[in-house]
Amino acid sequence: MTNSIRNSVQLIGNLGKDVVLTNFDNGNKKAALTVATNDFFINAKGEKVKQIEWHNIVAWGKTAELMADSLSKGVEVANHGKLTSRSYADKDGSTKYITEIIVQDFYKIARQASDEVVDQ
Repeated sequence: MTNSIRNSVQLIGNLGKDVVLTNFDNGNKKAALTVATNDFFINAKGEKVKQIEWHNIVAWGKTAELMADSLSKGVEVANHGKLTSRSYADKDGSTKYITEIIVQDFYKIARQASDEVVDQ
């Protein structure tokens, strides 16, 4: 097994808001965005229920710049990267935990008007 597949995430979803691009004094760039994925399950009553999950996405450098230039709210995007977790102390001193996907590659998915999603 190589290191590249030990922590690998592939995620396809829709942007919940426009990309936020931050430019740092050292010239580096950071893109922050949220992506929603949909899943379905059958509840105890036999009803199909849609479940939405929100994912925090971060990109750095040229990838961040490209994401900010080409993506906007509602666009479907495929992301490939790695899963990271971090913590920080908020203003009250409580520890907060964040899980993020650090994007290495992404692809904007363009759907044609005739494309239909078929529920199974």
